[in-house]
Amino acid sequence: MEVIIQMMSYPFITRAFIVGILVSLCAALLGVSLVLKQYSMIGDGLSHVSYGALSIAVAFGIVPLKLSIPVVIAAAVILLRMNENGVMKSDAAIAAMSASALAIGVTVTSFTTGMTTDVCSYMFGSILAMSQEDVVLSVILSAAVLILFVFCYHNIFAVTFDESFSRATGVKVSFYNTMISVLTAVTIVLGMQMMGAMLISSLVIFPALSSMQLFKSFKSVMVSSGILATVCFCAGIMVSYIYSVPAGASVVLVNLFVFMAFMIVKKLLLLQNRDI
Repeated sequence: MEVIIQMMSYPFITRAFIVGILVSLCAALLGVSLVLKQYSMIGDGLSHVSYGALSIAVAFGIVPLKLSIPVVIAAAVILLRMNENGVMKSDAAIAAMSASALAIGVTVTSFTTGMTTDVCSYMFGSILAMSQEDVVLSVILSAAVLILFVFCYHNIFAVTFDESFSRATGVKVSFYNTMISVLTAVTIVLGMQMMGAMLISSLVIFPALSSMQLFKSFKSVMVSSGILATVCFCAGIMVSYIYSVPAGASVVLVNLFVFMAFMIVKKLLLLQNRDI
């Protein structure tokens, strides 16, 4: 408790907690649908697109979030349309766009500002990167993502498990797929500053994978993922503060530890049931 009080005395850590919990919750909820739809690598691809946009913004003195959010949303919609129209399979499209965006970002950076602290923080993450304006914008957008997700929960559930049946029952499958992609894009951009392009996709993947080890229903996996994401983020920030290690890496390692623990528990339960 003393450590927590001491941490909260620093404004930048308080900002990191507020934004990090909201972003982790958004990423975890969206991650369940993305993992089940075998589209989980979109997080990694969009993070690289976001890095490219952020590098351009820093190079030309543009507010990073104001440029990267529309660019990443456009990239998410393009990836979805390419997959739906059969132009290119999702994994190939994500790989191509990811590599291209990363190359563009690195090239622009090398010709203009060079590898400044701002650019490095977007690549590897830094809780010091959150300004007051970023926090306000992040809270508003995270709240919007959560509200839309809860409001459209039943249709997202239907689209996740059976697109053909959903289309036959009148659900606008294309609209809800687009909405999931857009919400994912916004979440990825918001989490970039703390987690970095190299690590942000872990917030999407790990909570869902861990929850699926022990829970079977969509709702229980959703609830478990949200709780795990929040707890792991808070634990990761505390580890980062106590041992002076990068926050993004700490959060990922805590998520990895929880995933391995859930796998072990699953194995033990299977062995117990087999003996019975």
